[in-house]
Formats: sequence, structure tokens, C-alpha cells
Amino acid sequence: MRLLPVLFVLLLVCCSVVDAAAGSVAERVKARGYVRCGGVGRPGLASKDGHGRWAGLEVDVCRAVAVAVLGSPDRIEYRSYETPKDFDAVRNGQDDIYFLTGSEMEEQKLAGRVIPGPAVFVESHGVMVPVGSAARAIGDLADNSICFMIGSPVERSLEAFFASNRRNWFRRPFSENGEMVDTYAAQNCHDLAGEITTLASTRLEPDVKRLSSRILSGTLSDFPVMAATGTGDGQWSSTVAWTVQTLISAERPETDWYPGGAAAMPVSAPELSLDKGWQNRVLKAVGTYGDIFERNLGKASPLKLDRGLNANHVNGGLHLAPFIE
Repeated sequence: MRLLPVLFVLLLVCCSVVDAAAGSVAERVKARGYVRCGGVGRPGLASKDGHGRWAGLEVDVCRAVAVAVLGSPDRIEYRSYETPKDFDAVRNGQDDIYFLTGSEMEEQKLAGRVIPGPAVFVESHGVMVPVGSAARAIGDLADNSICFMIGSPVERSLEAFFASNRRNWFRRPFSENGEMVDTYAAQNCHDLAGEITTLASTRLEPDVKRLSSRILSGTLSDFPVMAATGTGDGQWSSTVAWTVQTLISAERPETDWYPGGAAAMPVSAPELSLDKGWQNRVLKAVGTYGDIFERNLGKASPLKLDRGLNANHVNGGLHLAPFIE
């Protein structure tokens, strides 16, 4: 009989835990105390800094959602999907936001598991050449030897580009990234193909930096990295989408005809537990999309990438979020 009160308390605790697990994603996030995000690590998007902490554009988007839901940009956890098994976190709904490309969704058979949300970054396949190269665009690389990872989407982009332009090129496929970069640094192949963010990081490696390289203008292909969410909670998907859209729309300048900044698209959504001032808090904590880009990938970062396709639509880029027309 003396054990009955203890058992009753334990039962209540267990029931509350089960209820939290069975509730909405927002409820689980609040009970847990932090937002879980994950994706394939890319330089400038998600990589560990010198202190072993995750940093990058995706991480800052995750922080923005944490501000919207929990009131603090520091209450997040990020994990990298490096192997096929790591994607079990998506299949099992372990994370709250998944930063994924179309190829990653298709290869891992995730189409029925996720809602592809707004694009947070437009990645590209490009080519890097030594500074002394006469090439100014990818079309100038006919008959050059180009290093690339075998079986990768980059290989498909290279084949498609040169076939459509009816140009010959010398293929140098590799299965190990380190060996490929060493071969390029020693100039045993003329050029190096890869994702733009990876190329920007690779040119900072000591051997490649000594060679001194530049990324050619133009791209082989372009594709979005999306803030995906699970299929089971439309309200959570809406919260994530509106947060990303807030970061993008806040870059719109104010004019005589429509408002700019946080007022470009005011979102008051009590159904999502988002109060009237949540957007201003998000922007104060992490800045606009442009601020996030510049410190992680742009001129204020080691990668020194131009905005390019990742510029706001008002500046000729692809990022366009809802605003008051």
C-alpha cells in the first residue's frame, strides 16, 4: 500500500511523456527545450567551427525557428547526415527540420516522409581553375582534363553540359576526395568540378591555396537546398516556412508603395502560437537572409562567395518570399 502513491506519481509522469511524444511537433519541441535540425554538411551551410560547434546558414535558419518557437537562438541541436543510415533520423521523425536537396530525397526514398519546404540556399555545380588559366567560363574548358567524384551528381552535370555543347573533355574520375584534391593541386588535371560551396572551401586548403585558384563564372547546374519537415504536422511546417519567408521578405526595401523589412509581410498567427512581435525578435536575433548569407558564405566569411542566384528577387536573384503587394 505504501508503494501506491509512488506508482501513481510514476504513472502520471509516464502519461505526460507519452502525451508530449504524441502531440504536435511544437509541443514536443517546447517539452524538449530545443529544436533539432539536420542535413548533409556543406561549407558555409553547416560545418563545425574551430571550437567544434556547428555553424552556417542552415544552422542560423534553425536558430531563427528556435527564436520563433522558444524565444532563444541558442536552443538548437544540429546533426549531419553523412551516411545512408544517418537518414534514419528523417525516416523516424527524430529531427524537426531537415535541410535536403531533391537528389538526397530521391536517393534516400524520402518523398513520402517529408514536405519539401522553402529553399534556404541555391547550390550549384561549378568548376575551379588555376588563376593563370585562360578560361573565363566553363565553355572554355574543351579538351581540358577535369577532376570529379565518380558516380556523383557533379559527374552527371559535367556529362550533360559538354554533351549539350558538343565539346570534348578529358575525364579524371576519383572515388576519394583527398586524392582528387591532391591531383588538382599538383596540376595532374587542369580543373576541379564540384559544388560551389565545396570548391570555395577547397581553394583555402594549403596546397590549393599555394596554387591559387578561382571559380569560373556560370554553373553546370543549380538546385535548391530546402527546409523540409515531416508530413504529420502541417502547423509545424507552416511555422518553419513562415520563419524562412520572414528572413527573405525582410530584405525588401521600403518604398512609397509598399512596406519593407519586417513589415514587408507581417505574420500574426495565433493558431501557430506566433504572436505579433515574433518576426522582429527573429530578425533582431539572426538578421535578414542577406545578413545570414554574408557572415557564412559572403564577403564577411572565408568563402567570399557572391550572392549570385541567392540574392533577393529585387536584386536579380531567385529568392522571392510573399509580401504585401
